[in-house]
Amino acid sequence: MQQLSSNTKAILLLTAPLIAGHGSSSPDLLSPGEYNRLARYVHDIHHEPADLLLPGAENLHRSCQHIVEEKRMQTLLERGFLLSQVVEQWQARALWVVSRADAAYPRRMKARLREGAPAVLYGCGDIHLLETGGLAVVGSRQVDEELINYTMSIGQLSARAGRTIISGGAKGIDQAAMRGALEAGGKVCGVLADRLERTAMQRENRNLIVEGRLVLVSPYDPSAGFNVGNAMQRNKLIYALSDASLVVNSDSNKGGTWAGAIEQLEKLRLVPVYVRSTGSASTGIDALRDRGALPWPEPHDVEAFEAVLDTSPSLIPVEREASIGLFSNGMVQDSVTETAQKKPQVQIMEDISLPLHMSEEAELSPAQRLFATVREAIRQLLKKPMTDTEIAEILELSPLQTRVWLQRLVDEGLLEKKNKPVRYCIKESGFFENVPHAT
Repeated sequence: MQQLSSNTKAILLLTAPLIAGHGSSSPDLLSPGEYNRLARYVHDIHHEPADLLLPGAENLHRSCQHIVEEKRMQTLLERGFLLSQVVEQWQARALWVVSRADAAYPRRMKARLREGAPAVLYGCGDIHLLETGGLAVVGSRQVDEELINYTMSIGQLSARAGRTIISGGAKGIDQAAMRGALEAGGKVCGVLADRLERTAMQRENRNLIVEGRLVLVSPYDPSAGFNVGNAMQRNKLIYALSDASLVVNSDSNKGGTWAGAIEQLEKLRLVPVYVRSTGSASTGIDALRDRGALPWPEPHDVEAFEAVLDTSPSLIPVEREASIGLFSNGMVQDSVTETAQKKPQVQIMEDISLPLHMSEEAELSPAQRLFATVREAIRQLLKKPMTDTEIAEILELSPLQTRVWLQRLVDEGLLEKKNKPVRYCIKESGFFENVPHAT
């Protein structure tokens, strides 16, 4: 279990919406740029984010007014109860959270993106998968079956080579690459732009997460919905976690795939950008090649695939992480907790722990064990669609409790609720519901 550090608590209070329910509204959160300026200033005066939460920190708050107005900062930092609520919600779903101040924060991301690395990362699954590198596969959502099959074959080859696939979890190319790798026994990092909590709770994904073959990560609140800007911004995270990247399909001069690839080719230059070099023509692929993308060698066996990745060194080696810390000027080391090593830790809130990985042996609370039993009983019962009344009678439960549990299973993605009349049935689709199997 990961102890939620005092620095991470402070960063969450300052930057995170802390979505606890459908009616949650966020105060005036610090933007990434504002937080970076604040963190740099706090470090320069020999403090750390956690110090903003200490009793008697008013003078420190006041000294930061040129960056964040004092009243605004206090309003954000007073959300301690809300933070405890959302952390409890994350714990119940085995979600973890790390900040740039934590040693567990992915080194690749911090080394390569520096201040561009998200202040906070949320995830579910083995966080160590984020350090394995591998092939980033990206592409359009609307593609034909030929490209789906092609992309799945890339994922399968990556799995046979023991290399991780990194992608964004979107319909089309992303899910095809991830599915191909997972069905071949490989490992996958899914960098999501929205709904991490819902995706992590889907039955198909849960099993893969428990097996240690899938990690889902997002820089956005686990309950956040889709936002075009968020989807664009997370593209650089996909590239930052990889050793090389492959663009299977893209529009020309528009769309997230195009924007992410151009950002790599012309600005960030973290890893080589390859483009598909076989199959149907694509104006977007041709345009990316004209802008400097490399033709994918189309390896057909493990040896050739490994040769591509092994001869594609990143343009910013991960080893530089030792000298690149929280800020782009390299002034700070691996963690902003230098000063914390010189002074005793202060208990700011009740201890909060979140899992950095899952295992079948993980301890469950009595309530979790009870619900696991209920989940399995309902799963076995629903051989055909049934009403909540029928289910309650068979399981000898109260109608109210039955409806509560059924709604929870709908939210998890295990059940589907049908109307006219209201009935419940097993939902067969999961994370990859929109990706046809390769033939």
